[in-house]
Amino acid sequence: MDSSRPPRVRDLRASDADRERVVAVLGEALADGRITLEEHSERTSLAYAARTLGELTGLTTDLSPEESQPILVDDRPVSVLFGRTRREGRWVVPVKLPLVALFGTVELDLREAVLQRRHIVLDSLLVAGRVRLLVPDGVHVTVTGRSALSTRDLRTRPEADGPTVEIAGTMIFGSVSARAPKRTLRDRARARLNPRGDRARDRFGAGDDRTRSGLGERDGRGGFGGRDGRSGSSERGFGGRGVRGRLRRRSE
Repeated sequence: MDSSRPPRVRDLRASDADRERVVAVLGEALADGRITLEEHSERTSLAYAARTLGELTGLTTDLSPEESQPILVDDRPVSVLFGRTRREGRWVVPVKLPLVALFGTVELDLREAVLQRRHIVLDSLLVAGRVRLLVPDGVHVTVTGRSALSTRDLRTRPEADGPTVEIAGTMIFGSVSARAPKRTLRDRARARLNPRGDRARDRFGAGDDRTRSGLGERDGRGGFGGRDGRSGSSERGFGGRGVRGRLRRRSE
């Protein structure tokens, strides 16, 4: 196999999570009576034995419409005319995906998507159209296309080693926006306590328990604080040695 050429979209390897998605849909179809017990058993066996995404997609095509499929493997252009179209969930983004928006909006949710390569290109033709992207943390979004009287609004949180989504093509009276998902209160607190980017390492399993907790190191005695226990330790901060000593003297 030529390593310089990406594999076909259908030939990308399936993960355990992909197999479980398909099996869940098969279970719902069995409960609804859309497939028999024999069909469910046969398709489930094929799902667990599947190696590629293409092998998985054929097991549910007759059970739900295209937009509701557990995995979408489709490298056809995304186009809209005077309307709105959206791709979301578990779907494969090819190396080069053509987008056409004529007085309409294309929305792409990449939070659960599979990128065929770490650098993908959205070859766009926008005429009074809009492209809206929702990307996970760490993804770079760049706009390199030719534009006339168009706007862009990129509010992402890229990382140095993250994948790149390039928006190329031609944009006339168009607009491009990209957003990262809103952070939870815990994520915002972690970002403030780790201003040098520890949270990026945490996402990939790096760092020790102290870094991942975002609240300081446990001292092993029920409190959060430094190793010397001067800040928040259970001995000193809340009923520490002084109280124990007084209670001991009273008992004597």
